[in-house]
Amino acid sequence: MAKENVIKNNLHKYSVSAMCKVLQLSRSTYYYEAKQKGNENILEAPIMKIFKDSRSNYGARKIKIELEKEGYQVSGRKISRIMRASGLISKYTIAQFKPHVDKCNESKVSNLVKREFKNQSHLIIVVSDLTYVCVDMS
Repeated sequence: MAKENVIKNNLHKYSVSAMCKVLQLSRSTYYYEAKQKGNENILEAPIMKIFKDSRSNYGARKIKIELEKEGYQVSGRKISRIMRASGLISKYTIAQFKPHVDKCNESKVSNLVKREFKNQSHLIIVVSDLTYVCVDMS
């Protein structure tokens, strides 16, 4: 900031490029203006309304579609950022535990062979795996 102030105070005497060389400051740094962030407070109310109207079901993608219908043009990332800051979490993003229920045909089978495949005669032990059988197209 100090170097920029020196350049601004001496603009009437010297050129910007000459002062930047002396102060070892690139001209692009002198002319650089930080982009202002858009005001996200304007979007909080419509996002909250859409989220509550959907009974906490909509995520950022569907909220983006609803906002486009209302005339807003906002990126999904900005919507996600606002939702995260507001503490809005869709019901469907929360993982739900679904216990695996064993079916009647999935009973444990004891290991009778115990990997002893060295037999004197042929086809005494036959082992197969019946993983999938299509019965009556169901």
